[in-house]
Amino acid sequence: MLRQSGGERTCKQQKGWQPLSCNIQQMLNGGPKPDRYGRKITYLISAFGVGVCGVVVAFAPNFYVMVFFRFLQGIFGKGTWMTCYVIVTELVGSKQRRIVGIVVQMFFTLGVMIIPGIAYLIPTWQGIQLAISLPNFLFLFYYWLIPESPRWLLIRKKKEKALKIMNDIAKENGTFLTPNYCQITVPDEDVADPACMDLVRKPQMRKCTLIIMYAWFTSAVIYQGLVMRLGIVSGSLYMDFFISAVVELPAAVIILLTIDRIGRRIPFALSNAGAGIACLITAFISDDLLWLKRTLATIGRLCITMAFEIVYFVNTELYPTSLRNLSVSLCSGMCDLGGILAPFLLFRLAALWVELPLIIFAILGLLCGGLVMLLPETMGISLPETIEDVENLGRQKETEKERTKDTPVFI
Repeated sequence: MLRQSGGERTCKQQKGWQPLSCNIQQMLNGGPKPDRYGRKITYLISAFGVGVCGVVVAFAPNFYVMVFFRFLQGIFGKGTWMTCYVIVTELVGSKQRRIVGIVVQMFFTLGVMIIPGIAYLIPTWQGIQLAISLPNFLFLFYYWLIPESPRWLLIRKKKEKALKIMNDIAKENGTFLTPNYCQITVPDEDVADPACMDLVRKPQMRKCTLIIMYAWFTSAVIYQGLVMRLGIVSGSLYMDFFISAVVELPAAVIILLTIDRIGRRIPFALSNAGAGIACLITAFISDDLLWLKRTLATIGRLCITMAFEIVYFVNTELYPTSLRNLSVSLCSGMCDLGGILAPFLLFRLAALWVELPLIIFAILGLLCGGLVMLLPETMGISLPETIEDVENLGRQKETEKERTKDTPVFI
């Protein structure tokens, strides 16, 4: 166990190290094993897979080979952005999770903004495919640049590697990890590897899982539907796509200004409900007021982008280290399902009434806005380390200050 000492108090006072110094004692008290293979190796394999499959798609000899490797590229692609989000969340402290998580999403938006420029300059789809696939091989250099998650290493009983990474981070922050603070004992008992059933075994965990799954699904359906329907300006397809991407940048700014002031749940609920209301009003506005329809559709795109970015954030905060990567991957599977269904909802329902898809989007968004209010608030709370921590999230905020008086805070 971590010894209580003057050295421990010294570490708690070192602001540069504080982001990586949280709740080690709680992390090691009987928590289940983490995801099996680690964040870093999963990311590297996924990035390599995206690159290889992308190159094969560009030079595919026939349609069936192209579709198969495009499918594999999508699988590996999901592995990169999900694992990336998890590892950056675990490498920083609770005060830094907000800005780091949102900045990651902002770079996603910047990538979307660059795509029309690439498509405009490169005339063939094979060239575009290579342009977006080959840079993935550069991420292999992350093997030497990015450390493994110390949280994962500690629960995996790799204390020496975890402490080395912690010391390196402390050194980069201009401080140090005292010897007394580093007296960590890892439990001897082995526990089962994480399983999908762990996400629904306990009441609180089950409620969070079902709501988060629905939130992922709703975000994907509305987001993809509005992207395909919006048509912000008439004329150049490249400019239309670029402007629709620019709309997403203010979403990140709004989240940064609110999520650590009023919590996660209220912005999460309002963004979903706002998207639903915008879609509902848009459906009943006359085509003669085209500028107003486009404005409201743009507001809907802004709101659902906020919801999309917050669901990443909340998903990582609601699950223990042992299940975090699994939960993000499994829950976001509903995002994939939503993305598959969105074009069918849009075009099939539009054949009956052109505004009917917006009515469906409105219902989904308003319902999601109500459901996410049932989630526990995670603002200012350390990342949970065990399933029991998740079950106690409703009461954790009240005891957080008392607990941090006696134990150091690790993220």
